[in-house]
Amino acid sequence: MPTLGAYTAVLHDRPLDDALAVLRELGLQGAEVNSGGFLPSVHLPVADIRSSADARAEYLGRFAAHDLTLTALNCNGNPLHPDPEVRLRHGRDVFEAIELAALLGVRRVVTMSGLPGTDPAGRLPAWAPLPWESSQLDVRDYQWDEVAIPYWRQVQARAADADVRVCLEMHPHNVVYNPGTMLRLAESIEATHVGAEMDPSHLMWQGIDPVAAIGALDGLVYNAAAKDVRINPAARVHGVLADGHGRVDAGDPDAVPLGGRYTLSRWPEHSSWDFVAVGRGHDVAYWAEFLRALASVDPDMAVNIEHEDAELDRVEGLRFAAETLRAAAERVPR
Repeated sequence: MPTLGAYTAVLHDRPLDDALAVLRELGLQGAEVNSGGFLPSVHLPVADIRSSADARAEYLGRFAAHDLTLTALNCNGNPLHPDPEVRLRHGRDVFEAIELAALLGVRRVVTMSGLPGTDPAGRLPAWAPLPWESSQLDVRDYQWDEVAIPYWRQVQARAADADVRVCLEMHPHNVVYNPGTMLRLAESIEATHVGAEMDPSHLMWQGIDPVAAIGALDGLVYNAAAKDVRINPAARVHGVLADGHGRVDAGDPDAVPLGGRYTLSRWPEHSSWDFVAVGRGHDVAYWAEFLRALASVDPDMAVNIEHEDAELDRVEGLRFAAETLRAAAERVPR
């Protein structure tokens, strides 16, 4: 049966041991911690991990003390960003995460594929998911052939040497955002250690069936997230690509920095869809089907809750998701 856990970034407001105590109280078995990228490594003492085998054993012992397993490191970011202030740091963080994972004996690193500019002179990332006109094909060819493939070939080589699997969250505003683009990258770099993190939420709002996506990717699914989506009535009028986001200045107390001078945008007031806790968009039967599909790829697949439900507080959202997943897991044959 898949190993149910949570990504601890939602609990960055408390020390690691307190965060692990929350996960264990919720009946979870695994944890994924941040190592860089968009977010700081609050729950990963990087210098200590590098310093000695004793420090690494002590760190892993903190998880064992709560009867939890460290299943993955996460360094979601944009390693292909045209702004070198972001690209160089996020790109380096992916390689460092592989190194740290290998030192810890953790075999999964979660990240994003990244997004370049439109051409060598481009200063900002540009997503071109529907290249119906030839200039957009030019953008696609540049982004893939000149930026993404060369970078990810390097990652594939490093990951293979370390025997660590790099799991890409198929996230819009990245070159890899659906099964087709994941397969394209895997084929282009002859991947053996770069595959998919199956986060169903980003597929759901695109109209993709995550269970069908698991079948299409098959052995390329290395890790999974548990996050749900609710499609709202506004989608009937504006579709799922509605542009209602607002700017949050870097000096705003609520700003979430994403590298360099860039911040997370304000979510639309009347959104077409929202991230919600697992079970608030799709029921237990749906999540049981999702877990069954993952188990058919890997019976021990790590499935980590990622809480981004703005309507529930942190622990409340984790609890709702954990209860849904535990109920769903009871329906999965052992």
